[in-house]
Amino acid sequence: MSQEKKAKEAIKDALRALRKRHLLEEGAHGPAISALSKPMISQGSEWKEKTEKLELELQQCYKAQSRLSEQLVIEVAESRTSKASLQDKELLINDLEKDLSQTREECTRLQEELAEKTKTLDLLITENKEVRSQLEEMTNRAQKAESENKMLIDRWMLQKMQDAERLNEANALYEEMLAKLKANGLENLARQQVDGIVRRNEDGTDHFVESTVPSTCGHRIHAHEGGCGSILFEYNSRTLFTGGQAGPVKMWDTNSGSQIKSLHGSLGNILDLAITHDNKSLIAASSSNNLFVWDVNSGRVRHTLTGHTDKVCAVDVSKFSSRHVVSAAYDRTIKLWDLQKGYCTNTVLFTSNCNAICLSIDGLTVFSGHMDGNLRLWDIQTGKLLSEVAGHSSAVTSVSLSRNGNMILTSGRDNVHNVFDTRTLEICGTLRASGNRLASNWSRSCISPDDEYVAAGSADGTVHVWSISKGNIVTTLKEQTSPILCCSWSGIGKPLASADKNGYVCTWT
Repeated sequence: MSQEKKAKEAIKDALRALRKRHLLEEGAHGPAISALSKPMISQGSEWKEKTEKLELELQQCYKAQSRLSEQLVIEVAESRTSKASLQDKELLINDLEKDLSQTREECTRLQEELAEKTKTLDLLITENKEVRSQLEEMTNRAQKAESENKMLIDRWMLQKMQDAERLNEANALYEEMLAKLKANGLENLARQQVDGIVRRNEDGTDHFVESTVPSTCGHRIHAHEGGCGSILFEYNSRTLFTGGQAGPVKMWDTNSGSQIKSLHGSLGNILDLAITHDNKSLIAASSSNNLFVWDVNSGRVRHTLTGHTDKVCAVDVSKFSSRHVVSAAYDRTIKLWDLQKGYCTNTVLFTSNCNAICLSIDGLTVFSGHMDGNLRLWDIQTGKLLSEVAGHSSAVTSVSLSRNGNMILTSGRDNVHNVFDTRTLEICGTLRASGNRLASNWSRSCISPDDEYVAAGSADGTVHVWSISKGNIVTTLKEQTSPILCCSWSGIGKPLASADKNGYVCTWT
């Protein structure tokens, strides 16, 4: 029950009590009441006014209560809305607290990883400092070694210059002795000197035998299928090496015409052969852009010399040392090789393709024959061009050094064979024949070991032999039917060997 109703009930109860009390006192106090009736009537009007006034106030209270009720409803609705919003925010706070806890855990994990990586970084920095210190130490050692190496090279070059000077003195002494011996009529003894040294066998006798003019074919050997492009005798021996197309190099006994062994391991066509003066190593120039070095005794490949970028067409070995080899290729380079180390030590560049080369007696000068018909001389150590001679009107196919080193033979596609004096580079003999026509750009001619004769093959299958001193043909050898590609003379004077385009080799005695 509301307070307004309670107030009304209280006023009514008060009025009843007053009426009862008035009736009870009315009888006892009749006279007094009558006497006092007039003032009471006036007092009742006052109470009426007060009642009206109270009723008016009560109505105002009702209106105020209505306004308060409306305001209460509004506030209750707002309270419910606030409570719902508060619940949502509490849920959001819970979610945020969960995210915060996860973020804190992630932060803790990242801090641990950061600490671990910081330790790793510190370790790497320490190792880097150690490596840098080691690098500085190694750099200092390398610089020191480089300076020592330079000093050793300078000393080595000085020693080589001194050796060259001593060799020049020895050559001058040899020339002087040779002139004296010729003056005394002892020319045969002078011919026995090779490289300024008389080479003797174990018994002390000399290998040199005066060359004989060949006349008959001793053996006709079918050495290779598809052609035999290169042949070579061992030093002071009748053993012959042959190289052909895409096959092994073969070793022959020219006394019996039988094969001794085959040297396998090469690729491409064999275009030229060379052998060290101790007969231990054989070198082959190949169209596969490589050179192959065999141990003759075991038949195994010792080295495969790589570095040329086109076919290798010529090779020669120092007569003074079994260590140094020169090669020429169609990449327009001449390379000097060290057989002990197995790699190239120097390269000479030129403009015209080289078909043939040979080394001087001292191993310091290279003679090269080129496609432009010129003979060139090179300092193999510096790569400097020493001299150049226009010896032929067409390509030079062969370059051969005499045994005493005083003459050099060149053959060209102009079908001319020139003999030069190596000291003056003047032509001291020109050899030609009406039927002699060279068959290829690598047709090899040769000089006899006594430096008296020149042998060269022809495209018609004949071999012509000239006398150097007289300049005339002393014999024409006819046994083969296909073009002759190369000739080689044994260092003991006989036999002479010739190889043709069909792969046959003839030995002439």
